[in-house]
Amino acid sequence: MQSFTATVTAIRDLTHDVRQIDLALLDPREIAFSAGQFISFEVDRPGFPMPATRPYSVASPPEHRSTIQLVLNLVPGGPGSGYLFSLREGVDTQFKGPVGSFTLRDSSRDVLFVVTGTGIAPIRSMLSSLAIRGSRRRLTLIWGLRSERDLYYQEELAVLQDRLPNFSFTTTLSQPTASWRGSIGRVTPLVAATVSDVSSLEVYLCGNGAMIRDVRDVIRRKGLCPIYTEQYYA
Repeated sequence: MQSFTATVTAIRDLTHDVRQIDLALLDPREIAFSAGQFISFEVDRPGFPMPATRPYSVASPPEHRSTIQLVLNLVPGGPGSGYLFSLREGVDTQFKGPVGSFTLRDSSRDVLFVVTGTGIAPIRSMLSSLAIRGSRRRLTLIWGLRSERDLYYQEELAVLQDRLPNFSFTTTLSQPTASWRGSIGRVTPLVAATVSDVSSLEVYLCGNGAMIRDVRDVIRRKGLCPIYTEQYYA
């Protein structure tokens, strides 16, 4: 893997525990990657002989080669998120990459994205890249979050709807307040109700392991189609 040095140019708190970090490449000045790939940080851990390696998906499109964006949540006691949340604007950092096979395929199939939490990061990269390229593929996103305080990127997704003529998205909350007027519940039943024919479909799943297993089973009961997965946590 190639090593990179970058400087933090912007930090944006998206929710109470989710942050977007913008990095400008210093050495080398550009990075070539495919939408959906990730980079890795090596983080020192006191008391351990070896640093911890933590991967994070690139959330920005590959067409932007001199900058990248990361989207991550703070994990209590997590060495990776603890380190990245400690960064401040103007600070330099190092990472390696890019790697990963969870990448957007160039095909004519309809696309279903199903994500939970910060699993939106690689999907954001894919959708942004498709918008830049003027894609007319039929694209559907189902995104599961917990409650209203966990919402982010909703306005950005609405803008992408304007740029992608065949894109639609649903954000569903598993523990909303009584005032929530959107979709309620987990993503799996929503997928079961939304997908009827898989003959011209390809599916991208990113998030927790239980969701990936459940949605994959739902899709397979409806027929055979390509399914690509990226598990963020068990």
